[in-house]
Amino acid sequence: MYAQDKKEKALEWYDQGISPTEIVRKLGCPKTRITIYLWIKQRKTSRSTPRNRIKVNNSPQHPLHPSAEVKLEIIKRCFARGENVKLVSEETGYSRSSIYKWRRNYIDKGNLSLMKKKDDIQRKEISSKNIADDELSSLKAQINDMQLEIDLLKETINVLKKDRGVDLTSLKNREKTAMIDAMKNKYPLSILLKRLALSKSSYYYQKSVPAGKDKYPAVRERIKELFVDNRSCYGYRRIHALLKKDGRTVSEKTVRKIMKEEDLTMRAKKRKKYSSYQGEISLPVENIIDRDFHAQGPNEKWLTDITEFAISAGKVYLSPIVDCFDGYLMSWTIGVSPDASLVNGMLDEAASRMPPGSHPIVHTDRGCHYRWPGWIQKMEEYGLERSMSKKGCSPDNAACEGLFGRLKNEMFYHQTWTGIRIHEFINILNDYLLWYNNDRIKQSLGFMSPRDYRQSLGIAV
Repeated sequence: MYAQDKKEKALEWYDQGISPTEIVRKLGCPKTRITIYLWIKQRKTSRSTPRNRIKVNNSPQHPLHPSAEVKLEIIKRCFARGENVKLVSEETGYSRSSIYKWRRNYIDKGNLSLMKKKDDIQRKEISSKNIADDELSSLKAQINDMQLEIDLLKETINVLKKDRGVDLTSLKNREKTAMIDAMKNKYPLSILLKRLALSKSSYYYQKSVPAGKDKYPAVRERIKELFVDNRSCYGYRRIHALLKKDGRTVSEKTVRKIMKEEDLTMRAKKRKKYSSYQGEISLPVENIIDRDFHAQGPNEKWLTDITEFAISAGKVYLSPIVDCFDGYLMSWTIGVSPDASLVNGMLDEAASRMPPGSHPIVHTDRGCHYRWPGWIQKMEEYGLERSMSKKGCSPDNAACEGLFGRLKNEMFYHQTWTGIRIHEFINILNDYLLWYNNDRIKQSLGFMSPRDYRQSLGIAV
């Protein structure tokens, strides 16, 4: 696949100490270093062949006893640059177990652990006669830096309970301050601040702020008020939008954290929903909507369905029409029986508010209310086009089902309806639907209510 001269040239460069990565760059082929490693392996005849792959600082007669610099370079290649440990092991001649052992020792004790005993500071050989004062000072500084590194890693385990090998610069300022306080009796403050990349002003600021003090007491109270005022059903995004309107600058993450601490969450509960399906009583209608609930303008696509509310006083049924353009409720009817008058009255009211020349598609499920002759006759009378979901497929009317889910989560579930009469519940439900249309903000509408959104576009409501 590759010319023999290129292969020989690559092996020649490799013997000269050039890395496989550099060989690929200079030669222009092969595409990856793996092929270089394969060529080296094929050429290898025995383990006794002299190795010139890494410039070992030890004696050539003992290539398997590398210096600290060679060990550190191998560790960087495997665990910092992401090279394959097996391939690096084959290239350098040092076993994978040795490489992993060097890494563990380096994490625990730093560079000192990579030194051989004979390379460690040989105090017997160090004297003023053999080493100049500047060289001795440099060695002392290196030892101090290594000891500082070891102590910092130990404190991340003892004080912060962090894992071994944590990046010290990625710690939070409060965590860095805690480490400095634990070590400032042993090391100067300036050295600790420089090593942890923490400014002096930030350190003293963390010292001056008491731990656990609430930084947003006023915002916390306002969040509680907004949550309660909006029926305890707003999430952190809507609360954040309302705070922004109040002129309060705070991040969404902070709002979410405060709401979690105050347990300001909307309670959700699943119940078996009402179904009006009574079999195939007439020919089905094509699913024109086909789960595309987006509309370019109002009165293009309408969705409708019936949902049930079971309270101690009896059952109440709601039948709304939702405009896909912005979720605006064109009309709704509430009753105690899911009969034809419930859906026909809803359709009459929506048609009366429909601008002249509009012919929206009305999408429904296959419930019997939408297959009776009376409904079909009204659809033809108002010039509306029918569309139906597949049998037993609620996702085909997902936008309307989503309205029912939000409605029940926000005003029905987790409420005590004992002692509430039917007409009282109907009034409560009607008030919620008015609030939903006129005041409830939606993120998809730029945190405006459907009515405000239409008014901003000059659409009559």
